Amino acid sequence: MRERHDARNVVAVMGASRTIALAAALLSLAGCQSEPSSPPEQADPISRVRIELDVNAPAKSTGILSGAGLNHAFHVGYGKYGIACEGSRFEEGVTPLGTFRVNAVLSDDIFEMEPELIEQSGRTRDNLKSTLFRNMSAIDFKGDGETGEYGNGYISLAPVPATPQPFEFNEYAGQFRWYSFAIHGTNDERRVGTKDTGGCLNVSDKDLKVLLENLSIGDEVEITANGPCSS
Repeated sequence: MRERHDARNVVAVMGASRTIALAAALLSLAGCQSEPSSPPEQADPISRVRIELDVNAPAKSTGILSGAGLNHAFHVGYGKYGIACEGSRFEEGVTPLGTFRVNAVLSDDIFEMEPELIEQSGRTRDNLKSTLFRNMSAIDFKGDGETGEYGNGYISLAPVPATPQPFEFNEYAGQFRWYSFAIHGTNDERRVGTKDTGGCLNVSDKDLKVLLENLSIGDEVEITANGPCSS
């Protein structure tokens, strides 16, 4: 009889243990349901520009700005001496191919520049913001009395991956400037869609306004061509 009594006690204890375990599991499940995990935050989309240069018909050279709901097409002009292959050192009159990142955006009312470039300039951010683009716009490159070669803005580009380039802050015709490869406007929109630049890409001021409003530091610009390039 005593053995039977002990056996009943064991069964009772086991039953109680199962009940406690089940209750704990239900509480745990309820806790998970009451605090659902938040979905991971999505990174803000960056703007991208894709440009294809037409080696046979420069007027057909076009670009597309995409990202954040944008899909803006525009025409470009490029270097009067042709096109250089990806990874080339920038040379006057030659437009390089490859992938680039925006490292400065300059206009009368916009100033964005990588901190490393500001430090390289030897000037303060406030000084550059108030004077740099104004100085660059005042340069008379051809000595014909015409200024405003950059139109209403200048979007500086650096190659990815980084390669040695002659880009620097210097003085030209008495004006302090940032010398680099860039997308910029023009003081003569007849030059857009032609082979007539010093190596940069020029666009109409109307299209540049859209680019200025939507491109920021770190955004990507990819430049390709439908024909051969020089190395």
